[in-house]
Amino acid sequence: MRLPIVILLQLIFMLPFSQGALAQQELVRDPAEYEQAHFSKVCEKAEFGADFVTQLDINNDGLMDVVTNHGAITCDGEKGVGCTDEGCPYNFYVQVQEGGHIMIATAQLYSYDFIKRFGNMVFVFKMHPKYCDRTDERQCEMTVRVRGTRFVTISKN
Repeated sequence: MRLPIVILLQLIFMLPFSQGALAQQELVRDPAEYEQAHFSKVCEKAEFGADFVTQLDINNDGLMDVVTNHGAITCDGEKGVGCTDEGCPYNFYVQVQEGGHIMIATAQLYSYDFIKRFGNMVFVFKMHPKYCDRTDERQCEMTVRVRGTRFVTISKN
């Protein structure tokens, strides 16, 4: 049985976070400030690397969206909050017309590329093989497109 990417991301990749952050439709004025405030409370000393926040238009609506990378956070001297051998947590926020952003997904990734394919911008997620229903060592590559506030799986291999 194949689950839609939104459900898959919600079921597999959710990380322990404040209850408010898990509410998908909560409006966040500035995702970077929101997450920095959270980790500044959780950590005695929180540091955020240059690749903590990436701004790009992930759903082609002309508004700048935000991707946060928890691998770029150092909490009390330990780099990579929530990172495991299955990758690091990334949060995906979409800016809405009303102002602010909503978090649409959290994914445990090794990395991602945001590329143009057949005229559309897509993510190519590099993930643990289990996310492609495999038991071998070769990493999974999942290609997804964001339409509005939904992830749509194009391919997995």
